[in-house]
Amino acid sequence: MTQSTPKNKNRRRFLLGGLAAGGALVVGWGIQPPRQRLHTAQPLPVSGGAVALNGWVAIAPDGTVSVVVPRCEMGQGVNTALPMLLAEELDVPLAQVRITQAPIDKIFSNLEVLRENLPFHPDDRGSLKEGAQWMLSKVARELGIMMTGGSSSIKDAWLPMREAGAVARAMLIAAAAQEWGVPAAQCKGKGGFVVHPGGKRASYGSLAAKAAAAGLDIAASDVRLKEAGEFTLIGTPQARRDSPAKVNGSAMFGIDARPPGMLYAALTMSPVVGGTLASFDAAKAKAMPGVVGVVDVSSALSGKTGAGAGVAVIASSYWRARQALGALGVKWNEGANAGLSSADIFRQFASALDTESGFTYYSNGDVALAKGAVKTKVETIHAEYRAPFLAHATMEPMNCTAQVAGGKVMLWASTQVPSICVDVAAKVAGVNRADVSIDVLLLGGGFGRRLEVDMVAQAVAIAMAAGGKPVQLVWSREDDMTHDVYRPAALARFTGSVDARGGIVSYDNKSVSGSIGHQYFPRNLGLPGIGPDKTTAEGEYDMQYEIDNQRVVHVIVDSQVPLGYWRSVGHSHNAFFKESFIDELAHAAGQDGAPFRRALLARHPRHLAVLDAALAKAGTAPAGRAHGVALHQSFGSIVAQVAEVSVTDKQIRVHRVVCAIDCGLAVNPNIIAQQMESAVVFGLSAALGGEITLKNGRVEQSNFGDYPVLRIDSAPEVETVIIKSAEPPEGVGEPGTPPIAPAVANALFKLTGQRLRSLPLRLA
Repeated sequence: MTQSTPKNKNRRRFLLGGLAAGGALVVGWGIQPPRQRLHTAQPLPVSGGAVALNGWVAIAPDGTVSVVVPRCEMGQGVNTALPMLLAEELDVPLAQVRITQAPIDKIFSNLEVLRENLPFHPDDRGSLKEGAQWMLSKVARELGIMMTGGSSSIKDAWLPMREAGAVARAMLIAAAAQEWGVPAAQCKGKGGFVVHPGGKRASYGSLAAKAAAAGLDIAASDVRLKEAGEFTLIGTPQARRDSPAKVNGSAMFGIDARPPGMLYAALTMSPVVGGTLASFDAAKAKAMPGVVGVVDVSSALSGKTGAGAGVAVIASSYWRARQALGALGVKWNEGANAGLSSADIFRQFASALDTESGFTYYSNGDVALAKGAVKTKVETIHAEYRAPFLAHATMEPMNCTAQVAGGKVMLWASTQVPSICVDVAAKVAGVNRADVSIDVLLLGGGFGRRLEVDMVAQAVAIAMAAGGKPVQLVWSREDDMTHDVYRPAALARFTGSVDARGGIVSYDNKSVSGSIGHQYFPRNLGLPGIGPDKTTAEGEYDMQYEIDNQRVVHVIVDSQVPLGYWRSVGHSHNAFFKESFIDELAHAAGQDGAPFRRALLARHPRHLAVLDAALAKAGTAPAGRAHGVALHQSFGSIVAQVAEVSVTDKQIRVHRVVCAIDCGLAVNPNIIAQQMESAVVFGLSAALGGEITLKNGRVEQSNFGDYPVLRIDSAPEVETVIIKSAEPPEGVGEPGTPPIAPAVANALFKLTGQRLRSLPLRLA
């Protein structure tokens, strides 16, 4: 079944209609000011004599500062970067700051991640965009979703965390001024102290209780934030604060949770996508050593999740639980997808491109008339690109530990969405939301997979049968690989024309895929999954190149396969499509890809600067190797990559990648470089080997043997160039992934003359 939109439905109608469908346009509500993000609904929990000055910061008598970090640490460095924002405005050394887990509260909701779902072109300006973003911020604040994703952690925290630090500093200064009998304007914060020109000096620890007791009411709007030129911490390279614990083994990930009396659970799930449970025999399994119980967890889930129907065994050890699964004799109803294959899906895609009009995300000029209007010779290129489903393959497999006792639920989880975890746990256990607590531990990789809560729902359902004891559910690697929510497969067609002078006359792009939003929003947020989905066409419609006549259209085909957000989402494959085809047009124009791109960026100086920085750093390719170039903007950041590639006996080797990025103001250059290295390796794993295929309704890949990730001996040297900028910070975690596949493919064309249009990249 396909979903399409009439061609005359414009983006304005879509935006406003979509907001109304989501319940945002309520009479009178829209004109109310946005809710505050400074104070929590309940007092911030403190200990050791510490005093909370607002919902983000507490100070102990010894001067130790506890900072609430509302985002989850999954290797991207938020436990280092976010405290820097507050410490900068509080004027306290970073070494004096400790991390506190954020309670479930709406002030910690992620406003930026929802704003980024609006399908505006980066060049769009004006009241419609500003109004829609303002409205979506209010929607996000009301929903109260605490989410780590969309490369939004710094962007979302940039103002509230700095405001919280500045307000706390103002309260401490006011308390000192009151005690000293001097004007507050004469005092300032410095290194964890309030100082006065007359020589008076008091530590924050000695002033915190006085500031709180005095009830000093200072609003964020009354406090001046520092200008970029005043920063002493932001913009400096700081070492990762989570590294020592990860090196010495003391770091606690979700799979490391060990509450007293804990039992273990393993499960088996339908091998066929969408299959249901027919029958099982629990008696034999229950008779095995250490087995405590057998639980049907199928009813805990709803919608197209990765988990699907399943049966779990509870035992005294994970090994015993795993061994007992084989005794269950489970039988499955394979259902309507028993014959589903990857070939079927791509045939469906091709048919939809042939017959469906789709939704026009961007249109400029007239692609139909442009070619005929050119008097000189025109060469036209037609190309079709495809990308497969992809798994997340996080190093820490899916897991959750849950305890249900006395009408309360306790969770220990590696999650990107703690607030949604609490919601689903309350629903499964039949308790109030306030009766669910969660301990968010470190994530051994997220990449979007831990935006899902299927494993949490299963764990709670299992714990309900454990007599009040905590139970840890761990998926095997095979469970994880065959029951993921996958990066959508996609098919894209391009028609482009260049004239005798090497200019692009017309550019027409139509693509097709399933929609993540159509599945994610209903199953996790209880919101309708309808209409166009920006992530399906991002990276295509929002490209930076200045082409007078272009059109970008996308068709949604409802997916039988569970879909989920994957690092860089639609950009991950659409950048490969777009940047490879731009290189095809350059070749047709008789030009190299780099100068061809430069000519298309006359009105985009930031993009041009990033491209030039990458090219300058890369230099000239050594003999026997070739350089491939790609330029892409995603999550607000502009990234150019130059991949240095060689081929031996059809084996592709990437030796070096130069990555230039303009992400606005660089909060911590160390973390940005690390994220670029991570993104390149992640994207290169997908480009060279990532592919999930289906046959007879079953995922064919099951472990790293047939779903390879890049090994250390194959990893390239990655050199990162950070463009200096005074613009507000943009995303960093994901923008380094999209350009690597096309950069490698473009280098391969230079080396072999083969234009590879399908991922993963394989030479004939």
